[in-house]
Amino acid sequence: MLNAKLLKLPTATHQHVHQHHQVVLGVRGEADLNVDGAGSHLDTWRACLVPTEARHDYSGDQRNHVLVINLDPFSPVLNNSAHADYERMVRLFEKPRTVQMDSQLQGLVQFAAGEFDRAPENMALHRHLGASILYCMADRISEGHPASANRHTLSPETIRQYIMENLHRKISVQDLAKVACLSVSRFHDVFRDLSGVTPHQFLLQTRLEQAVQLLTSTSLSVAEISYRTGFSSQGALTNALKKHKGTTPTRLQAGEKVA
Repeated sequence: MLNAKLLKLPTATHQHVHQHHQVVLGVRGEADLNVDGAGSHLDTWRACLVPTEARHDYSGDQRNHVLVINLDPFSPVLNNSAHADYERMVRLFEKPRTVQMDSQLQGLVQFAAGEFDRAPENMALHRHLGASILYCMADRISEGHPASANRHTLSPETIRQYIMENLHRKISVQDLAKVACLSVSRFHDVFRDLSGVTPHQFLLQTRLEQAVQLLTSTSLSVAEISYRTGFSSQGALTNALKKHKGTTPTRLQAGEKVA
């Protein structure tokens, strides 16, 4: 039997062991798991596979949300070698491991999390989406897909954190590449492969998201918000909001919602 749910891990470390296999996928924020002594740091691009009876500690930051999929180890797909999908699925839980998700798998996880929020009581939908994620992950591991090979340690969450810490400054793609310890060209290619957008687009999106948050939740002036979010002027922020969000600072401060 399979079940799946969206939950928030506690900020204080907890420990337990259970009689089912489990996949923990980052949806928002960051979390840490330690499975039989092996550490696993989760963000929105990583998942942790926890075999049955593996003792593990877990905790998360204030923003964390994870999608958890539990699978009975006695399910035919894992317990019957004659099952058509046995060889593919049994590899998932051979050992504890951290999986780096590619953009397609990460998109599926984010879509599933949105559906869980939309229909919290629809257990059948949750099971089907959870099974889809499991099969996609098993395919990648079985085929030696880069998502399971962890070919690099670049995480968009790490880049986002750097941007937020330096938001008021001018940030170049070269600065971001240094954070990832990659050349500019390699960083550009790897980041676009992981996130689906270029580093420059990601930087602009992050600046705009923070500007929108400040415009709608504080009484700061537009000029101050422009400075805090790294725009060269109030006009530069206004133009960016018009182009990419279809709105203006004045409208946002008046309570207009971003589409």
